[in-house]
Amino acid sequence: MQLKTINSRYITNTVAFCCMFFLGFVHSQEIIPDEQTPSIKAKDSVVNKSRIKADGVAAVVGDFIVLESDLDREIAQLEAQGADLSGITRCELFGSLLEKKLYAHQAIQDSVVVNELYIQSLVEQQIQGIMAQTQGDMQGLLDFYKKDSEQALRDEMYEINKNGYLAKEMQDKVIKDVEVTPEEVRTFFNEIPEDERPTFGTELKVAQIVIIPEITEEAKQEVIDKLKGYKKDVEENGASFTTKVLFYTDDSASKSTGGLYTLNRKQPRMVKEFRDVAFALQEGEISEPFETDFGYHIIYLEKIRGQEYDVRHILLRPQLTQEAIQKAKDEIEMVREKIVDGSVSFAEAAREFSDEKETKYEGGQLTNPTTQDFNFELTKMDTEMYTQIQGLKDGEISPVIQDEDRINRIKFKIMTVTDRIDDHKADFSRDYLKIKELALQDKQIKAIEKWQKESIAETYIKINGEYRDCDFQSNWLKK
Repeated sequence: MQLKTINSRYITNTVAFCCMFFLGFVHSQEIIPDEQTPSIKAKDSVVNKSRIKADGVAAVVGDFIVLESDLDREIAQLEAQGADLSGITRCELFGSLLEKKLYAHQAIQDSVVVNELYIQSLVEQQIQGIMAQTQGDMQGLLDFYKKDSEQALRDEMYEINKNGYLAKEMQDKVIKDVEVTPEEVRTFFNEIPEDERPTFGTELKVAQIVIIPEITEEAKQEVIDKLKGYKKDVEENGASFTTKVLFYTDDSASKSTGGLYTLNRKQPRMVKEFRDVAFALQEGEISEPFETDFGYHIIYLEKIRGQEYDVRHILLRPQLTQEAIQKAKDEIEMVREKIVDGSVSFAEAAREFSDEKETKYEGGQLTNPTTQDFNFELTKMDTEMYTQIQGLKDGEISPVIQDEDRINRIKFKIMTVTDRIDDHKADFSRDYLKIKELALQDKQIKAIEKWQKESIAETYIKINGEYRDCDFQSNWLKK
């Protein structure tokens, strides 16, 4: 078993199905016969800039077609995103396009439901993002994608995103029940030859103490009153809830879509307080102001579609006073002094003083969100965290750091490195969680390969022209 091969294949599959933005266009056209095209070595290079030919059908996968131009557009988009395509052939990228179409086709056969409002909001976000990068050059965008109008581009983007959504949902469906037992993890590890076992880089354990400035009751009441005013204006004067979102909300993530979120009773994605309020509303109703960790909200329930609720919301975050900010800073300075002079240990100070609920009861220890343990591999550490601790010796306390997060506009913290593990070959006991993740990835890949093999066998697939010379990993040519 080649671990390097396993990992690279998994990464390739993951990228292929996650980077759906403008990758692979889907068209409603008739299926046309093979073109008589010049002999081109499609497998020899990614970009063939000298190629000039009519845009014909390169492949058919079930209900979908892949045009010659689709692959060139995908390559251009990947390059625009800074992807390194060295060592990747056109045949490999073409194979990834075929996989996407197969997933989308099977998703339709399995009646996977598309959230249309979500797709529309995604298109809007993408348009706005592209326009921001191109200084509003819509005509240049239309020229690049050979579209006559903005609406034609939006329609095409809707289809791209819809089929990307279908493909991702179908892939998730294939692997969602895949799990590994401890015995499978052990077998996976033991089957890796000793000289091929991965080396894990230097790992650190990092702890922090956080002090958050307090919000006054007056500031809280001020935003509650504002939200009540917005609700009244919409209900009594016919004002637009969406317009108020655009003018007033502090939720930058949903501002461009008018505060729109889609909730599903079976798939919790929002905080409990938000969901509880949303699911208690009637269609067309606006909630009273309520509080979450993010601030104060009002919710407008726009549409109920079975298990899905389309809601819009306005978020307001109370303002902090300078007095509260200074008080928090003074407190963290005092805590740091106590630790430095030995009056209290870092872990004891975290449990007594820290405002960060997620870490204080663990003595301030940060949990790695990827591995779910306390170890952070130095080369994979979040850039911001690395910057904050890179100069610290083991046990040294950092200066006071002013920071922010999604919930808190200002917070103060001190950090320390509590342990360091140098580079080492994978050890089953010490690195069990990492090895378990690799074993799971390997099993997921095998599940996907099995599903692809069965789906290819039962799906109408036709590969045209030069791509019939490709040496595909999957049996697209049905030889």
